[in-house]
Amino acid sequence: MPELTEHVAENILNNIVETITDSIQKTKSGKFSEEESTVSAQMNRLFGRQKSMHSLFGGGKPADVLLWRNKKISFSVLSAATAVWVLFEWLNYHFLPLVCFLLVVGMLLQFVWSNASGVLNRSPSKVPRVVLPEEVFVNIGVAVGAEVNRFLGFLQDISSGRNLKQFIMVVAGLWAAAVIGSWCNFLSVLYIGFVGAHTLPVLYEKYEDQVDDLAHNVFGHFRRHYRKLDEGILSKIPKAKLGSKKSE
Repeated sequence: MPELTEHVAENILNNIVETITDSIQKTKSGKFSEEESTVSAQMNRLFGRQKSMHSLFGGGKPADVLLWRNKKISFSVLSAATAVWVLFEWLNYHFLPLVCFLLVVGMLLQFVWSNASGVLNRSPSKVPRVVLPEEVFVNIGVAVGAEVNRFLGFLQDISSGRNLKQFIMVVAGLWAAAVIGSWCNFLSVLYIGFVGAHTLPVLYEKYEDQVDDLAHNVFGHFRRHYRKLDEGILSKIPKAKLGSKKSE
């Protein structure tokens, strides 16, 4: 009897230990699977980004406009840009005649307003003056200058660095921009870029997972083809032995 009791107690203790061990292993495996899924999800993000789209665009009012946080303002900005493009591109208006025409209309309205009181035998009314604040032009100049300097610094960093892949991508992008610029004028290129900046980010934010999966699959497909090309052709190209030449 004592031996049987000790055997039963030993079996119960072994079962308890195995149960605790299995639960710990399941917990660890669940944590590892969650971490792996999180890491894979981050790796599948387009261009390996880890920030949200709103933070990438600065997180201020320009980001709200580009991502359509306020639909009225975003629609108004896009409609104004479309109206300007239609006037100059489709209706063949020119900038200087349009500005002169608007100034003439404004002067006529101000002339009628200021002289209508005298015709109607009333006291002359004060015409409000249009004064643009100087800070607007200063802020625009500072913002444009900062972006131009940042772009020039980016190009200099790429050309001075040793990342050949990034250098080729930037050169290919500039070449593509030059080709697109030869198809249409500068105003159309600006309008296309403006529309793209106000549509592509919000569409990507809405269909982020689908776009990331598609881009990951496309990049993986290209990598597989490049691996086959490297194994079949590139790896068989004889390379010069610099050490033997120097010794000779």
